[in-house]
Amino acid sequence: MRFYLLTIVVVGLLGSMLSHLPSRQGQSPHALYVNAAGAEETDAAPRADASPQPMDGSVELQRNENGHFYADVEINGAQVHMLVDTGATGIALSREDARKAGIATSIGMNDVVGEGADGSIHGEYVTIDRMSLGGKTVEGMHAIVLNNGEQSLLGQTFLAQFASVEMHGNVMTLR
Repeated sequence: MRFYLLTIVVVGLLGSMLSHLPSRQGQSPHALYVNAAGAEETDAAPRADASPQPMDGSVELQRNENGHFYADVEINGAQVHMLVDTGATGIALSREDARKAGIATSIGMNDVVGEGADGSIHGEYVTIDRMSLGGKTVEGMHAIVLNNGEQSLLGQTFLAQFASVEMHGNVMTLR
């Protein structure tokens, strides 16, 4: 009886894990992509938001399977995968992404930098030396590093550097 229960649990777990894998139907196992910074990359598991970029210097981002847009932004020479948040005023970095970009923060990060649904949001105000996406490079961008959180956000302070931000279906175009 234990064997049958254990088998059912294992099969259920495997089925659950397999149902969360992204579909790769119609994709070649090795494809060439151009990230938002314009660099070519080869990837055995293509990113849902990767697409060839237009020649006019604009940046096109594809909607991810989770319904959001992401951009690979270069911050102080390090590539950071950021959620494009048109509703956010500023730029918010995770501790890990800030570290990767060489941005120093204090250990505690006890400053209140905002208010969220769960109360005060703690972090630290920083200045990003250089930030690039596509052909757009901006220096001295103000941002916050969040004490908690794993996903960095790209908000209006950077998006406003583009002449326009347009969404048509599953494509966001920054010009």
